[in-house]
Amino acid sequence: MIQPPIASLASLVAMAAAVPAPPSGEDRAQAAARRVTPTLTEALKPHGAAIGDPVFIRIVKEPRLCELWIKTQENDRYTLFKTYDIAGMSGSLGPKKKEGDMQAPEGFYATASGLLNPRSNYHLSFNIGYPNAYDTAQGYTGSFIMLHGKDVSIGCFAMTDPGIEEIYTLVSAALQQGQTRVPIQIYPFPITEENLQRHRESPHIGFWKQLAPAWQYTERHHAPAPVAVVSGAYTLPQTDKTP
Repeated sequence: MIQPPIASLASLVAMAAAVPAPPSGEDRAQAAARRVTPTLTEALKPHGAAIGDPVFIRIVKEPRLCELWIKTQENDRYTLFKTYDIAGMSGSLGPKKKEGDMQAPEGFYATASGLLNPRSNYHLSFNIGYPNAYDTAQGYTGSFIMLHGKDVSIGCFAMTDPGIEEIYTLVSAALQQGQTRVPIQIYPFPITEENLQRHRESPHIGFWKQLAPAWQYTERHHAPAPVAVVSGAYTLPQTDKTP
């Protein structure tokens, strides 16, 4: 049997996460929410938060962590609610540049109501919004980059099924309660001076230095960095560039 090219295989796996599976009984997202709501409700109480409050996601490739941050309607600062292990991720450190390169992206993205898939072939999934304005300015290509379940991925971020059920429930509820988009900020590693020095010989070092102010912003303000793309580069308001 002729094997499909690797690039084609990567595209097919990503598309499978985006394409709905046949419906069966209770809506999968509703069933997941029913399972995880009691545990999430109790876990959120010490933070003064509840299901439906605004959230944002910060992913760190090294060491394969997905952070879920949440805030109450009365508080401008987010709290790091829970950190999940990323169960599956392909590629190496560095941005995604083209369709089929099996790289997971780095940079600043967001999901919204129309990007959630409660009947994914990969349990539950949502599109992170790749490519963004920066990627387009660089000529990068790719599609169907998802955060999903089923523990395995080519170019996406795969969580365990219990993990994606909690993340999906919190993201979906926040959007239903009026949050228009959920930021998803993706880094190769914690962008500290020490780590930048450790990776100083990487061909991606210039790109990673563009990400540094946003990492520092979140560490300082406990909020997603308000990143813009100006002249094909990531930037923050001038007042937020210094630690």
